[in-house]
Amino acid sequence: MLSLLDTATGKVAPLDPRDQGRISVYLCGPTVSGSPHLGHGRVTVIWDTLRRYLTWSGFDVRFVSNVTDIEDKIIARATEEGSSTSEVAARYEALWWETMAALNVARPDAEPHATAYVDEMVKLVADLVSTGHAYRGGDGVYFSTESVPGYGLLARQDVGTLRVGARVEAEREAGKRSPLDFALWKLAAPGEPAWPSPWGPGRPGWHTECVVMSLDLLGEGFDLHLGGLDLAFPHHENERAQAVAAGKVFARRWAHNGMVVDERGEKMSKSVGNITSLPDLVQRYDGRALRALVLQAHYRSPMNVTVEVLEQAQGAVDRLDTFARETRDLGPAAPDPGMLARFRARMDADFDTPGALAVVFEAVRDARAEPARAPALAAAVRECCEKAFGLRLRGEQEEAGLEVMALVARRDAARAARDWAAADSIRAQLQDMGFVVEDGPHGTVVRRER
Repeated sequence: MLSLLDTATGKVAPLDPRDQGRISVYLCGPTVSGSPHLGHGRVTVIWDTLRRYLTWSGFDVRFVSNVTDIEDKIIARATEEGSSTSEVAARYEALWWETMAALNVARPDAEPHATAYVDEMVKLVADLVSTGHAYRGGDGVYFSTESVPGYGLLARQDVGTLRVGARVEAEREAGKRSPLDFALWKLAAPGEPAWPSPWGPGRPGWHTECVVMSLDLLGEGFDLHLGGLDLAFPHHENERAQAVAAGKVFARRWAHNGMVVDERGEKMSKSVGNITSLPDLVQRYDGRALRALVLQAHYRSPMNVTVEVLEQAQGAVDRLDTFARETRDLGPAAPDPGMLARFRARMDADFDTPGALAVVFEAVRDARAEPARAPALAAAVRECCEKAFGLRLRGEQEEAGLEVMALVARRDAARAARDWAAADSIRAQLQDMGFVVEDGPHGTVVRRER
């Protein structure tokens, strides 16, 4: 059974599913106010890999990831552009899914939108007010963190130190009783999008939406709540506090991935100005190389990104493609059980993707050294890469060249965005170039006409 570090306990322990054979997962999704960046790429790829690995291991995985389509940043962007918040959200959500498709990130089983759950959020806030866990402030409704014993669990830090910590906003909002208290409902300023509530027209606070949506779609005591380490506190802790205050059993386990850092070891952020645009990167690099880049770093470690590291990741993918080409004409064989066992052992040990990737390359080396084992090892390599890692290998397809592969990536992105006209147009273009085009379980597959 897969083990992960539980942020709440600080210990690595096996997953213990709520329901035998099933695992319920919630991942904090995008706020669609701008282009995704490399940090978004890491969080989506690593947890998409977890989902794929659990599915490959025989679990029925229910994977939910939300879309925040109303929030202060979206309002600011709409004001800046002179457009509506719905237009901003729709445009950047489309860009999000197009970019995720280029990284072979599978769509969630459910992708709830915040605007579809406002009524449920109003009800939760009203319940918290009625039980004394929330109060009306000058510009909205706030949650009283002091009303929940053990607040600060996911910060792994005493609340007393959090009061003066750098992660707590310094400014005191109007009507706020404590710096740690947070907004559940924000009264709308003139011209802002608003929904009715007992406290006046406004919109929900960011920390409230995931509580409502995760419990609605996954039920109480769902197995695993995922996200980047920067969300553990205060965002995820604030989610947890609301659920506890409402008398709900929330996530049973929490797992967080490490940050993306630049060559100086500094976290990538807009405030520092070192954010790398993910759409730009998938235009410049094979999306599989970016996926390999994520797999090469342990999920809890900082991930350093430089041109050299990206080129190394591309080289790793190229070596796997070469091996796929070398072994594509071998007869069918069952995957080598020893190699699969070593791969699983690494993955189950706190999701050690770098160790598992090393097992894959050991199998490549062994297949070349021991021809008799090559068919079984090649089958195991493909099984692990494509089913567990989501890393599609190109045995026949690499001979098509970069132009064709770019068209394949564009067609997959168009299909993910449900732009069927564009997908059909690219199919026709590939066919005119002499390729048979098929829709495989992992995306578009092309091969030369014989």
